[in-house]
Formats: sequence, structure tokens, C-alpha cells
Amino acid sequence: MSVLVLAEHDGRALKPATLNTATAAVRLGGPVNLLVVGQGVGAVAEAAAQIAGVAKVLVADDAAYAHPLAEVLAPLVVSLADGHAAILAPATTTGKNVLPRVAAVLDVQQISEITAVLSADTFVRPIYAGNALATVQSKDALKVITVRTTAFDAAPATGGAAEIVTVSAAAAPSAVSAFVGQELAVSERPDLTAARIVISGGRGMQSGDNFHLLEKVADKLGAAVGASRAAVDAGFVSNDLQVGQTGKIVAPELYIAVGISGAIQHLAGMKDSKVIVAINKDEEAPIFQVADYGLVGDLFVELPKLSAALPSP
Repeated sequence: MSVLVLAEHDGRALKPATLNTATAAVRLGGPVNLLVVGQGVGAVAEAAAQIAGVAKVLVADDAAYAHPLAEVLAPLVVSLADGHAAILAPATTTGKNVLPRVAAVLDVQQISEITAVLSADTFVRPIYAGNALATVQSKDALKVITVRTTAFDAAPATGGAAEIVTVSAAAAPSAVSAFVGQELAVSERPDLTAARIVISGGRGMQSGDNFHLLEKVADKLGAAVGASRAAVDAGFVSNDLQVGQTGKIVAPELYIAVGISGAIQHLAGMKDSKVIVAINKDEEAPIFQVADYGLVGDLFVELPKLSAALPSP
């Protein structure tokens, strides 16, 4: 039986999360079919066909999917469920919005944010904000799964030669929602979930204006800027920068936590980082328990020192 993966893209290129999800799908066994949905997504489909391990690319290219809302995507995924043993999507905003609807219509349980595949029906997923790992086994004939992408290596983006197959658009649901518009943040810095280096600030930054101290370091390191929930809730920065259980899950090569105490909610979003550096004036802060390197000091003194010591890009 095949495994169906819902690909994420911006209309021009695949998002990295798709490659990580493809790796999880391959470990389930059986051919992997990648579903690309949108309008004018020929280039995306061609790129998807090159992913190692993908057997077939299903392309739903239709005006109805120019701005695919979950209410429109879910019926399409459901219509393609037959012949598949599992349906996977990254545990991103889109995946978390679409797959619960799919699971409900198909009357199966969803298995959320898996971090390991033990067999075709047994998986590992975090619970209690990542403080424990549960091994779960599903007896459903069809598994509906979201994948914590930081737990899986990205599949090679080249080397494959998948067949590209066009699929018809599914019947549109009654108009309970409609796309109105979107405001996209534009930044020269790398995307938070894909960055090799992330520097995040917490409540200790004291104000949004002080985040320029982080930005100076980020620009020199080529890093993305993140924030704790406390900083977001305080209005220092927008919530698209939030790292944590209810924000974005990141696992960069280097994570620098500045003025962040290390609450469980935040640790759940970054503790899989390869190297963690913490800067905090409170030597008892929980963040130091997970940090590889810790600096006890005033961030308003230490950050300028760090910025001055780094070469200009």
C-alpha cells in the first residue's frame, strides 16, 4: 500500500518541511506518492519528482486551489485516500489545519507530531510538552499522521525520477469560508524553521526596541531571529517569531537563547537543537540545564560584546 504525503510549497518551490516528511513516509514502507496542490504549480511538481524515494507525484492544478484553504484541501485529500495505507503532512500550520479534517471525515484517529517510525503501525510522539515520549500503535486501516519535521533528516532533493500524474479537483464544499487576502512578512534573514542558526530573545529583552541587539548579531551570523512566548505575549515582537510548543519547532545547528528563562513551553520548541547557548543573568534559570554553553551575565552588556567580536558579513 502506498503512502500519501501532502506537499507544502509557496507556488514556486517546495518548502523544506516536505523533504523531512518524505523521509518519514519512506520509513513506513511502500511507494510514496506526493500530492502537490495549487494553480500553476508545474515547476513545483517537477521539483517534487526529483525527490529521492518518491514514486509518484499527484498534481491538482486548478483555479480552485489558487489559495487552498483547509476546507478546500481536505476534500481533495479524502478523495485520494483509497489505495493508501497512510496520509502524512508536516506538523505546520497547514498540516495541523488540514489533516484533522481528513481524519474526521475518514473516521480514524490522527497521530500527531510523530518523531520516529518504529513500524508501519507504531510510532513515537512527544507528550507533556516533550517531557515524555509515547509509543503508540494504531489499528486503523488508514493512518493519518502529522510529522515533527525536526526529528527527520531531509530527503535528498535530487536523484529521484517520479512519475507525474494529474488528478482532478474535488467537489468544492459549501462556501463557509473564503480567501480574502494575506500579508506576508518580507525579510532578508532565513526562515525561522529552516535556519542553520537561530538567536531568540525572551522577557529579559524588556522591550521590542531592544530586539535590535539580537538583530545585529543575527545579521552577522546569517541567523534567524526568534522569541519566547513571554516576549510575544508582552508585545515585544509578532507571534510569527514565537518558538515553543504553541509556536514554531526548530532544530538548528546553533540556538542562542538570550534573556529566556527556559520554561517547558519554550524548551519543547528548541531542545533538539544541535548546540544550545544561553545568556541569562539568573544563574538558576532552567535554560542552563539544557544549554551546552552558558553565560551568566547582563544581556545588555554581553550582546554588544558578542556583536563587536563577530566579523561583518
